[in-house]
Amino acid sequence: MGNTLVKSQLNDVKTFLGNAVAVLESFLNETTLSQLSEGSDSDKKHNQVILSNLRKLLVYSEETMDACTIILNSEPFQKPAAEKTLYRVYHQCIEEFFSPKNDAWYEDSRSAYTGKNAIKFYKPVSDSIAHLVKSLEGEFQRMREELEFYETDYRTKMIQSK
Repeated sequence: MGNTLVKSQLNDVKTFLGNAVAVLESFLNETTLSQLSEGSDSDKKHNQVILSNLRKLLVYSEETMDACTIILNSEPFQKPAAEKTLYRVYHQCIEEFFSPKNDAWYEDSRSAYTGKNAIKFYKPVSDSIAHLVKSLEGEFQRMREELEFYETDYRTKMIQSK
């Protein structure tokens, strides 16, 4: 892939991450565990797991956004570093969103056929959490489709270089 295409992809990812960081940061700064449990059937322990996962996603997104910024500002453009960063975004941000390690929620693979949101929660959650995840899902899905190439391409390059 040419430098221009990779650089353009990196710019797009940086914008996507900036938006995700802003939304996550705003939610996490304004929301407390008590607020989430208030007047809903959601359980406190489950909400703790969800908030923990959202904080982890925020940190991953901030770190990879910073990496994108550094690479985009470097001269000459470092294509291998950019590809590695795009691979990292795919695995640390996109995969963490759709399949959190602590099972805060899961992706319903049948959703593509039903036209509904793919993220499903194991237990009832507050409306604010459901709305947050729903608002992020479309962009995360779009970015996953755009970055799937790096998942296989980068892994292939690493295997061939050994």
